[in-house]
Amino acid sequence: MFEEVVVVASIASSTRTFGRGVRLGVRATALMGYDLARGRFPLREALVQAWFFVSVSMLPAILISLPMGVVIAVQVGSITENIGAGSMAGAVGGMGVMQQIAPLAAALLVGGAGASAIAADLGARTVREEIDALRTMGIDPHRRLVAPRVLAMTVVAPMLAVLVILMSILAGFFVASVGQGVAPGSYWLSFGSFATVTDLVICLGKSAVFGYLVAVIAGQRGLEAGGGPKGVADCVNAAVVLGMLACLVANLVITQLVLLFLPMGFL
Repeated sequence: MFEEVVVVASIASSTRTFGRGVRLGVRATALMGYDLARGRFPLREALVQAWFFVSVSMLPAILISLPMGVVIAVQVGSITENIGAGSMAGAVGGMGVMQQIAPLAAALLVGGAGASAIAADLGARTVREEIDALRTMGIDPHRRLVAPRVLAMTVVAPMLAVLVILMSILAGFFVASVGQGVAPGSYWLSFGSFATVTDLVICLGKSAVFGYLVAVIAGQRGLEAGGGPKGVADCVNAAVVLGMLACLVANLVITQLVLLFLPMGFL
């Protein structure tokens, strides 16, 4: 009986936390749209946060994308060589990078560096009672702190995805042309024949959704931090884990919807 009560209480607590996160996301998005329309959005804060996210994520994005491109080229190249279709390495590698690898790599980058930065900043402000001070002065922390970070993360994540695509495809091209003997013209021809603008749009849309989810989750965990430095560390850990988990679930849902409404033959 006691275990059942604990399970029910845990489910109820998780549901309330999810509800607060949804409310924060909806409210921050509404305030962001309203302030942008009226020209009162704290654009400088958003630009500062965006530059910070880019500065801490650009080098890891390059370091992640290069090995990914090499591994894909090696694996795909071995398979295509076995079936006598070495010229198709560019198509398979490019589609795999654009449709799945680049958005997930962007999610890992923003979920690691970006989410930890947002949660640590807002968590420290909450522990120091700066958030309560802002509310006392009539300043909405959702409008002043959360909305700029949500916009910055939503814009930076697709930029990181484009960087991952570029570096991964270049690394795959180098391995295929130099190490596997694939003609450069055949590589780019197969890539251009199968990789479409729709794939790029879906990749950028996925990345923007992932950035939005990570920013909202990190903001919610940071504003609910408590218990001193340990509470800040706990909220950072929760923001990173929950942000990445939310991105993986969202990727599964978006992929199924894309395959449902846009089958592979129409992409």
